[in-house]
Amino acid sequence: MAIYDHDYVVLVDKHNKVLGTSPKLTTHNKNTPLHRGFSLFLFNPKGELLLQQRSKKKKTWPLVWSNSCCGHPRLNESNIDAAKRRVRFELGIELTEIHEILPNFSYKVEKDAVVENEICPVLVGFTNKEPIINKDEVNDIAWIQWNKFTKDINNNRDKYSKWCILEVDELLKNKKFKSILLHSSIL
Repeated sequence: MAIYDHDYVVLVDKHNKVLGTSPKLTTHNKNTPLHRGFSLFLFNPKGELLLQQRSKKKKTWPLVWSNSCCGHPRLNESNIDAAKRRVRFELGIELTEIHEILPNFSYKVEKDAVVENEICPVLVGFTNKEPIINKDEVNDIAWIQWNKFTKDINNNRDKYSKWCILEVDELLKNKKFKSILLHSSIL
């Protein structure tokens, strides 16, 4: 049994009040209830964004390209701690600098009869490390300049996860995100 077979999601109402927990794999189906997630965009010192192609073993969006790391916080775990845990597990990187940019982002999307329905804060992190990918989670990775990525995502929307597209649309309008990138000398 894979490690993630024992993972669970935290079920919430539309106000993000905890309703309980549910096994991750069985919860994601055509009637996925609202639950907590997070989404991380990870940059290196060259100003490149790390993209990941999701593993073919994933139930949701296998082999689709997406942002650096996504996951589900555990009960009483902060989004930042959840992101650190998942980045370490999926990409073999210890993160210290993470910023929560879109704390109230939520979405509901469907592909291949599987729905994602999350309150999903969007985070931005920085690293100078090269990933060591966990093949159970990640099929491939690519580093790409932010401006090149935003052009590609607009021209090749079918290549990327639907939540990644929605998140990028929001990040492009976000002053805090622009300020963090500017101060990190990425833009």
